[in-house]
Amino acid sequence: MTWKTEWKSFALIAGVFLFCYYLPVRLIPFDNALTEALRLVKWYAREHVILCLVPAFFIAGAIAVFVSKTSVLKYLGAGANKLLAYGVASVSGAILAVCSCTVLPLFAGIYRMGAGLGPATAFLYSGPGINILAIVLTARILGPRLGIARAAGAIIFAVVIGLLMHVIFREKGRERTAPAHLPEEGVPRPLWQTAAYFASMVAVLVFANWGTPGDASGFWSAVYSARWPVAGAAALTLGIILAAWFDVKPWKLAAAALPTAVLAVIFPDTPALFFSVGVAGFVTVLATSNGELNEWLGSSWDLGKQILPLLLLGVLAAGALLGRPDGEGLIPSSWVSAAVGGESVRANLIASVAGAFMYFATLTEVPILEGLLQNGMGNGPALALLLAGPALSLPNMLVIRSIMGTKKTAVYVLLVVVMATVSGLIYGGFFAGSPIPS
Repeated sequence: MTWKTEWKSFALIAGVFLFCYYLPVRLIPFDNALTEALRLVKWYAREHVILCLVPAFFIAGAIAVFVSKTSVLKYLGAGANKLLAYGVASVSGAILAVCSCTVLPLFAGIYRMGAGLGPATAFLYSGPGINILAIVLTARILGPRLGIARAAGAIIFAVVIGLLMHVIFREKGRERTAPAHLPEEGVPRPLWQTAAYFASMVAVLVFANWGTPGDASGFWSAVYSARWPVAGAAALTLGIILAAWFDVKPWKLAAAALPTAVLAVIFPDTPALFFSVGVAGFVTVLATSNGELNEWLGSSWDLGKQILPLLLLGVLAAGALLGRPDGEGLIPSSWVSAAVGGESVRANLIASVAGAFMYFATLTEVPILEGLLQNGMGNGPALALLLAGPALSLPNMLVIRSIMGTKKTAVYVLLVVVMATVSGLIYGGFFAGSPIPS
């Protein structure tokens, strides 16, 4: 044995021992932070894994199996038409309306299929950044000016960040460029059938996770009330598609759907229950099928194994550091509130960094920001947090790193933080001191 090869192991063991030896278990903030971390991960497991991530894993797995690599390279590859690639990627969030974690399996799916780094990162930002309901809620609760600034900033951010990532890593991205003459691939079914198939899955994802609107009446409230019937109709459409175009036995689909429908009627206020039963039935259908359907399940499972543990670890860390909206972590919320007052560079930068590391579920950023504004937060830092927060989080960063590496992840996070800070400074310079609706 030589210490030259063993010093790292010794340092690790010594470090863990010293941490355990001086573990501040008697300090109230530490104990509370541990409790908050466990509460946040419990809430995340109940509210986001089943309804958000599981459908996203299936969609991402389907991208890998049913979308040809040639098509991805043609429309989203490094050599694709820039207007088309960035145009599609930058507005995708208006359709998906997902959070910073739910977009990750979809991002992994298109990136591994050969999408260029620029369009892929534009999609990664826009997925959670351009959420129509969140923008409407922002405008209604925090004022139309901030809502418009958020919408415009998110679309611009998606395109600019994607283009900058493409330019910065252009040399490394050349191998992902589609050849001048793409080989023709056999197409097992028409494009409209594939589009209908994906649309039904996206509809299940979107409506199963439709956020509670600010008002109890109006269009958005009506959509919220109808979310489960619409999601059920989308699931039924998917079943019909599988039977008609994928040769799945109808009795298998009926056996999977019947318990789900019965539980949905008996326990309408427990969506995690009937949705879990539906997912179990769906997995059984795919597992007992052959060919591309079984491959679809395998691809989805591979993504789940890679992404889910990192997400849960990141949620634990985020809960310990920053707590939940109604709880305290190691970093007291009063420190954050005090640090983001005014329109200074410091306030905007702190808002951007805090937003980047915090975890915001879809729409939760609006009431959190409302409370911060009422406690003296500046208008510029408010916009900076809105542009950095929903698109990034500590769990999100851990998974992105596993997909595209440390260097690219660091540059992506840095671009989001810097652009959010600059946007906050510009916005605060024009609207400093203006009233915010309560």
